[in-house]
Amino acid sequence: MGHGHGHGHGAGADDRRRLGVALGITALVLVVGAVGAVLTGSLALLADLGHVGTDVVALGTALAASALAARPPSRRRTFGLGRAEVLGAALNAVLLLGVTVWVAIEAVERLASPTEVPGGALLVYGLVGLVGNVVALAVLQRGSGGMNVRGAALHVLGDALGSVAVLAAAVVTLTTGWAYADTLASLVIVAILLPRTVALLRETGHVLLEGAPAGIDVDDVHTALLDVEGVAEVHDLHVWAINDRSPAVSAHLVISDEGCATADCGEHGVLDRATTLLRERFGLEHSTLQIEGVEHSDHEQACEPPVVIAERVRGLGAG
Repeated sequence: MGHGHGHGHGAGADDRRRLGVALGITALVLVVGAVGAVLTGSLALLADLGHVGTDVVALGTALAASALAARPPSRRRTFGLGRAEVLGAALNAVLLLGVTVWVAIEAVERLASPTEVPGGALLVYGLVGLVGNVVALAVLQRGSGGMNVRGAALHVLGDALGSVAVLAAAVVTLTTGWAYADTLASLVIVAILLPRTVALLRETGHVLLEGAPAGIDVDDVHTALLDVEGVAEVHDLHVWAINDRSPAVSAHLVISDEGCATADCGEHGVLDRATTLLRERFGLEHSTLQIEGVEHSDHEQACEPPVVIAERVRGLGAG
């Protein structure tokens, strides 16, 4: 059996620092937004606040996952704690879905009886939220660009879009006095959040159900392994992911020296070529490949000295 091990350790120390800064900024925006929602009674601000709250959870999860990913596997958790990030993302998606549904129901009720919202205060709190989101987004975009950081940045970008919707409602309220501006803005935020939430739930569910990682076609992996010199058949091929950064593969290979042009078509040579292919072509750093059986060509047997063949016959007869 051959093993190729490589574990994605997530963001480094710099990424953890950037995630911490973004988390602090977002938490501050959350506090300011909460005060604004209470004082103004704005549903749009409350909707954006729900998004900010879930983003605090998302950033905290990303930060914790980055730290946990650096911890080595143990005898009890042989893959480490990479799945903690997936579970945290699933929890975040469920919370975000709950907030989105609640805001949508509240907005529909306000269509029947609109609530007066002070446009000036809404404008101030919307500006504070937008500035905080832009700063946090800039901090994250200067990181390594790993999936963990990019996922956190995507949440902050959603916050920024929500703040823009709040500002638009404030401007419309101040200039026209239209009572439905805040409610409409909250529905826009719901429209932004809902597809992202469903996509996040689908992604986490796919990982937890051991689905193939995005961007890796299992048929392509199967074909590539068959093209490795010395490989005759591929069985029990599985491709999955511990989290969105740690894909893994396992397979049984039947090897044969038929048509093998290299000097080494034995188990070790084939395993070395197969693991290198999986790593360099598909990014599958963690691979477990097992030799299921070895087939010898008739040519090899015909070229063996008669004494060797005789010894094999005697061995079979003795058995």
